[in-house]
Amino acid sequence: EVQLVESGGGLVQPGGSLRLSCVGSGFPFSLYGVRWLRQTPGKGLERVSSIEKDGSVTFYADSVKGRFTISRDNAKNAAYLQMNSLKTEDTAVYYCAINDSPTITTMTRGQGTQVTVSS
Repeated sequence: EVQLVESGGGLVQPGGSLRLSCVGSGFPFSLYGVRWLRQTPGKGLERVSSIEKDGSVTFYADSVKGRFTISRDNAKNAAYLQMNSLKTEDTAVYYCAINDSPTITTMTRGQGTQVTVSS
């Protein structure tokens, strides 16, 4: 069974940091690119960042450039999203997904982890 499990979300004050983790199982993790996505109520799914199977980083949303860093460790079947200088507008459910489909809405993704940035 293909499975992606995110962790690391929580409540943090503006300016704070969180590190999200994503662990994959049931498939050859190293053969897939990983995308971090986020969704807020009333908004569609947004791509936050992308990293390819070889570790090359190919995308950051303009809103997170310079603050978020994506990485992966294929030996651990894991991907990460380091989020610094968090803003209230970063509040969302964050998902990791693999690029097994051409669109983010149809990619296999995990159950999500809630990130809330609030004072």
